[in-house]
Amino acid sequence: MNFPLLPGKPAIFVAGQWISASGTRPVLNPATAEVVTEVAEAGPEEGEDALLAAHRAQRSWARRSSVERGEVLRAVADAIRENQEELARIVVTEQGKTIGEARGEIGGAATWFDYYASYDRRSSGTVLPSERPNEQLLIRDEPCGVVTAIIPWNFPAALFARKVAPAIMAGNAVVLKPHEDTPLSALALAGICAGAGVPDGVVNVITGSGPTLGDALVRSPRSDLVTVTGSTRAGKEILAAAAATVTPVSLELGGKAPFIVLDDADLDRAVADAAAARLWNCGQVCTCNERTYVHREIYDEFVSRLVEEMSSVVPADPMAETSRLGPKVSEAEWHKVRDYLDRAVAAGGEVACGGGRPGGAEFEPGYWFEPTVVTGLGNDSEIVRDEVFGPVLPVIPVDDYEQAVDLANDTDYGLTAYVYTGALSTAMRAVDDLSFGEVYVNRVGPEQLHAFHGGWNLSGMGGDDGEHGYRRYLRHKTVYLGHD
Repeated sequence: MNFPLLPGKPAIFVAGQWISASGTRPVLNPATAEVVTEVAEAGPEEGEDALLAAHRAQRSWARRSSVERGEVLRAVADAIRENQEELARIVVTEQGKTIGEARGEIGGAATWFDYYASYDRRSSGTVLPSERPNEQLLIRDEPCGVVTAIIPWNFPAALFARKVAPAIMAGNAVVLKPHEDTPLSALALAGICAGAGVPDGVVNVITGSGPTLGDALVRSPRSDLVTVTGSTRAGKEILAAAAATVTPVSLELGGKAPFIVLDDADLDRAVADAAAARLWNCGQVCTCNERTYVHREIYDEFVSRLVEEMSSVVPADPMAETSRLGPKVSEAEWHKVRDYLDRAVAAGGEVACGGGRPGGAEFEPGYWFEPTVVTGLGNDSEIVRDEVFGPVLPVIPVDDYEQAVDLANDTDYGLTAYVYTGALSTAMRAVDDLSFGEVYVNRVGPEQLHAFHGGWNLSGMGGDDGEHGYRRYLRHKTVYLGHD
């Protein structure tokens, strides 16, 4: 592996320095299952050192003007774009998504820094009338302090930017722990931040396991805010761990997005979007189409065309320019998806296309999974209720709008929902009736960074992006300023 942005030895990035840790861990290429490199395996002691470095750096960073901080964020965005191709290849190598998707991810990462740099001249705080004469009543927006950010493996570069850009623009310092399977992107971006002028200690990246390093970071009293993107299981554990120190937590967790297609929908668009929204990043996106409900009048035609569309997406080397589908991220994730499918078939589901590893010697190593459509299941099926996070799509017929919405809302999750209809009145009714943090009408994602990405119920609390996401990184100080 030859990636100049990465350190020449297994190391964490703390206080502007590459530092060795007590152990190492291999990083695998999902397309081949081969070891790419080794990274540092840090533990609780190194985690505390990183938090201390962030604590020492944070106050002087916060004292810089917002305009100065914005200039640094713009420099980071420029540096990301200058290194886009290497960063994209790092993402492909450790995560497995196609090179086209990876380039889009890196472009998005740069845009997050540009967008939050624009907050350099935003209004900050509130001035209220006082009950007393000769007094000003101020509510100031202030940084939380040290932010512990924990990100998953599905967007290792974009989620770095999604957490770090607003956090440091608000005046915080960050200790970020990437997922064990995909640590390279975050390490490379930490070096880019330093080279672009982010002061030592303001952005730290420390690699290690969730149960040891991650747990220690969350439990430390030096963490002033914990922000997490990950599974609902992990979010519950982190929320419980943070309770001991009453540390604020922002959780963006899993989803089980329903995709509703009514009988007056544009069928061409609905079929294409249903497939695309299931196959993004090999189905490994929390906003993916996880279950599709189709009006019975058009169900047979929809399924036939969906099978044709899904079957046309052939897995291929993710570094190839024409590749549309890479592998799953890990062996454990591959088996998780296959086990869901096997249990669905045992429960009466019928595989309309796909079903497992593609044929051919080139797919024997690695974690490849074909686009798969499953029919014949009800809403109580495990594969319809649990987040599968892979390229397997159950399709269920519905009799009318009311049944579609009832089945869509019958879930423990509440992140994203899709509805396809030709009637504006039906669309607006669905916006009212669907109990999800995001509703897409006659279109799919990705979400836009100046909006707000947050879920309801088991999909989390808090969220990311836009003004609402930015405010997660601020706390408030009320000042009674007498001037008699």
